[in-house]
Amino acid sequence: MNFNFQDKVVLITGASRGVGAAAVQLFANGGARMALHYNQNKEKAEEVLQSLPGSGHQVFQADLVKKEAGVKLVKQVINVFGKIDIVVNNAGIYEEHPQEDTDLETWMDVWERTINICLLAPAHISYAVSPYMIKNGGGKIINITSRGASRGEPTATAYGAAKAGLNSVSQSMAKALGAKKVFVYAVAPGFIETDMVQYLLDGEQADFYKSQSPLARFSKPEEIAKTIAFLASEGTDYLTGGIIDVNGASYLRS
Repeated sequence: MNFNFQDKVVLITGASRGVGAAAVQLFANGGARMALHYNQNKEKAEEVLQSLPGSGHQVFQADLVKKEAGVKLVKQVINVFGKIDIVVNNAGIYEEHPQEDTDLETWMDVWERTINICLLAPAHISYAVSPYMIKNGGGKIINITSRGASRGEPTATAYGAAKAGLNSVSQSMAKALGAKKVFVYAVAPGFIETDMVQYLLDGEQADFYKSQSPLARFSKPEEIAKTIAFLASEGTDYLTGGIIDVNGASYLRS
């Protein structure tokens, strides 16, 4: 599958691993100049950067748990590239905090951290980038949400709530910005073969988690990345506001 992103500038958050790294490769292969965001793992981000074809790519550090980090990130990328055509809000965290086994202080800490990174950061980044996109004639914003937004996350309540909120943000911004040619989408994966869930792949219940999909497996980062690249391509404007489930039907409960 070939994609054409010649002359496009693409910002991807959480670009040093997993889905983010896979998406970076697809966009760069299509001719885009990449702005790769990372938080802590600069070495890994630089490794991804060095693997990319083409030139002009750059890495940017930001701790998205901080209130204004996303807005500052957008400004930094604009200062370097002069524009942003496509944003992929991919950065996120997943921390389990079952109610019966979590003390109040930990519960509140996990909620604050999760909401900041998984909901507020993409909302603020989308808000900050939209005026530049409008001035430039349009753009694409793709938010990575989760199947957990629609099926519940009983041991990770904050995560499910944040991703449900991000679905709503995507729909609201699609309505607000569509007439100005800024198109907004949500992509909702299930379990993906990344280091974030490696403990599940290696655990005793691996077969149980895989069986949640009729395909009896987790998705691969490249599968999610191809969906992201498709939405970012020409001809998908009328999908704006859509929540695209890429989770092997695992969000459906019997």
